[in-house]
Amino acid sequence: MDEPALLEACVVAAREAGAEILKLVARGFEVEIKRDQSPVTICDRAAERLILDALAAAAPGVPVIAEEEVAEGRIPVHGDIYFLVDPLDGTKEFVRGGDDYTVNIGLIVDGTPRLGVVYQPATDRLWAGQVGEGAYLEEQSGRTAIRTRALGRERAAVASKSHFNQATADYLDQAVGLCSHVAIGSSLKFCIVAEGRADIYPRLSPTSEWDTAAGHAVLLAAGGRVDGPDGAPLVYGKTAFLNRGFCATSGWRAPPIGPFLVPFAGGGDLPQGV
Repeated sequence: MDEPALLEACVVAAREAGAEILKLVARGFEVEIKRDQSPVTICDRAAERLILDALAAAAPGVPVIAEEEVAEGRIPVHGDIYFLVDPLDGTKEFVRGGDDYTVNIGLIVDGTPRLGVVYQPATDRLWAGQVGEGAYLEEQSGRTAIRTRALGRERAAVASKSHFNQATADYLDQAVGLCSHVAIGSSLKFCIVAEGRADIYPRLSPTSEWDTAAGHAVLLAAGGRVDGPDGAPLVYGKTAFLNRGFCATSGWRAPPIGPFLVPFAGGGDLPQGV
């Protein structure tokens, strides 16, 4: 595949999906509750349809595993190369009127993110990256290369606004040490670390792989890393597309989160975003 061209196609698709979300927001929308008790709106579904059509044109034959499609039981057969799409990440904050929601498109190759786009429609900011080629932030002023920062004595963490829990607090306090933290919704947390504005983003409760793939790719492209509970690199293609937990950093190897993980028995207790 021509990965640079594919990344550009994903950028265009994410922006078109974001424009559709903003158009529907202006009209007003109702909120539904899915079987996993997470919210969904017409904005999620319309954005996903635009992305599915765009990816079918840009990468014919490459399967797309998308959140709302999966929720309806439509999971394509896939091999080692496929897209993971979350058309509106941070829906809880979105329905509350917040602006920290994103459109996420990531490409997985052999279990690892290869490229990704994270777009924040409310602020018109977009982060994109191709592993091995670098990452950038696109704003109205243009594109700026981004890179993670070196780890210093004072460390800053970014954590989930909706899912910060005692386990996360314990991990930061006991395993990482002195560390201030800010809370924000959606995959923006990966981007904050990728930009060099934070050192670590731990998630000690379940998420779905489409929640993390795009941000993971941007962070890897910017020089960061994302490890699973055992401290090994987080891989994709797991059962039910489920991440039990992970720790994203600016490139340094943080203590494994395994001993601090929130128990997860499966069943109806499904992940609900990052």
